[in-house]
Amino acid sequence: MAAYQLVIFDCDGVLVDSEPIANRVFADMLRELGISVTMEYMFEHFVGYSMVHCLGIVRELLGHEPPADFAARCRERTAQALAQELQPVEGIAGVLDALGIPACVASSGDHDKMRTTLGLTGLLRRFEGRLFSVTQVAHGKPAPDIFLYAAEQMAVAPEQVAVVEDTPVGVTAGRAAGMTVFGYAARMPAARLRAAGASAVFTDMRALPALLGVSA
Repeated sequence: MAAYQLVIFDCDGVLVDSEPIANRVFADMLRELGISVTMEYMFEHFVGYSMVHCLGIVRELLGHEPPADFAARCRERTAQALAQELQPVEGIAGVLDALGIPACVASSGDHDKMRTTLGLTGLLRRFEGRLFSVTQVAHGKPAPDIFLYAAEQMAVAPEQVAVVEDTPVGVTAGRAAGMTVFGYAARMPAARLRAAGASAVFTDMRALPALLGVSA
């Protein structure tokens, strides 16, 4: 029997290399509101969280509510940038071919965003019917809700699930769900993923099958 019966992938930064693009757009919009932030700040405070959470941070930075259309404009501008620049994470197609066990996606983004980014990169067909969003549960990451929901929908016990995450908040959520979490540290410092509880940290997606005990 395989060590795991299900692999749950985060979407942004794990399947699609969207985070540098999305965070650049978000940072540009913050600067337009008079808030200057570095990309390091963006990855520290925004990456891995839901839009609701991010808007709360923007509210704190501004000292008042952001413009009512901020989120909608951010989604529109991000979609335009992604359409021009987005690529799949290097090696992910071969990894998905090698898994040999069920896989699904559990993201802090909504379904439209997942379908857009996975569609742009040719990965959507691999996950049809197995996309789970934080909008379907009560609490976003770092709460375990989205991972527990995905496992329940896939009929797999949490202890039989491997999670692949690239942010500390995602690692924390997977650990809280009672799952084994593998930290993908292509852009996030490996030490932060280890500190959050990742069982193993790797920088080349092609190393994942071996970590999972799957022969590529």
